[in-house]
Amino acid sequence: MKSMVIGGIILIIALIAGTYFVAGDAFNSDDYINSLTMLGAIAIITITVFVALKYVNQIKNDKATGELAEDNWDGIGEYKNPIPTGWGLAFIGVLVWLFWYWSFGYPTNGFSQIGQWNEETIEYNKKFASKWENPSDETLTAMGESLFLVQCAPCHGVDAEGIGGKAQNLTHRMSKESVEYAIRNGANNFKAEYPAGMPPMMLSDDAEIDAVSSYVAGGFKGEQPAAFGVCAGCHGADGKGIDYVAPNIVSYDDAVVMATLTNGKKGSIGIMPSFKGRLNPTQEKALATYIRSLGE
Repeated sequence: MKSMVIGGIILIIALIAGTYFVAGDAFNSDDYINSLTMLGAIAIITITVFVALKYVNQIKNDKATGELAEDNWDGIGEYKNPIPTGWGLAFIGVLVWLFWYWSFGYPTNGFSQIGQWNEETIEYNKKFASKWENPSDETLTAMGESLFLVQCAPCHGVDAEGIGGKAQNLTHRMSKESVEYAIRNGANNFKAEYPAGMPPMMLSDDAEIDAVSSYVAGGFKGEQPAAFGVCAGCHGADGKGIDYVAPNIVSYDDAVVMATLTNGKKGSIGIMPSFKGRLNPTQEKALATYIRSLGE
């Protein structure tokens, strides 16, 4: 019995000490959670083997002694023996260790899986940015194609043509329906980049709306309608936009693509959700480069 008491006390001390050293900086481990889990597994195995061997031996050799309780069933009674001291001390010790571990041992204030993920993501993004600090257009196009197939193709299609009108056809900047929708309903998708937004019905005549929509959707080819002068005040005479006023409506420049990824977009087809935080700036630039290449 004394050996069991001593063994229980040693076990509790070993668990607390081991947890402290593994969870602390003593081993300077980058993955102490796995080490802590391994320590717990070893402790459980050790306890299981120790207890199993002890009681198998006790079943073989020990004889029951003590005062029998009055209650019995079919001649089978129960002794009024107290629990083994070692059991009691081990149980209390484990409870003490539990509250210590819960309150102080586990670094609840210094660690979280989300925090660790954020740190690893930041570190990865630094390495990524360093590696691709000055990528060529060819590299950006190849990188953008990979990103497009994973992030964009499920809605826009692998050919970027919008899967039968279910999403924007990215092989050209805008469709006639999209332009007409923006004129009639206004647009305020990019509040941070273009705070003023676009009010609805800047043109009221159906013929003018049709002419401007066809001109913009056609890539600014042919004779420019006189009514486009209303649009030129914000988008510029060439349609390439003015910083903080209106976006480029001729091509998918970096600003348009990045603003769309950040804010999402509502148009004639439906709503595109925001992709904010999914891509780093280099990846966003690569995606814009690839989308521009689709219309070339």
